[in-house]
Amino acid sequence: MIDDNKVIDTLEELEAFLRLVDGGSLGLKNAAGVALATNNSDGRPLVAVLDDNHQLLLGRWVTQEVFENGKDLVRSGAKKPN
Repeated sequence: MIDDNKVIDTLEELEAFLRLVDGGSLGLKNAAGVALATNNSDGRPLVAVLDDNHQLLLGRWVTQEVFENGKDLVRSGAKKPN
């Protein structure tokens, strides 16, 4: 499921989203990973939360800037807040 009303447009918002996923705050069952991807039909970039069968559990649209610059953040995970 992708929420069309929520677009992540800063790296700080992406990091906060990753912390929510990692912390279990979104109530997702079987969340196994997070990836930056593009929508097959229109090429729009998104961050995708995937289950252990690589099926989409939750997605949020991201800006092109976040897509290009957030790859390391998604790969390494969000930093723990101090």
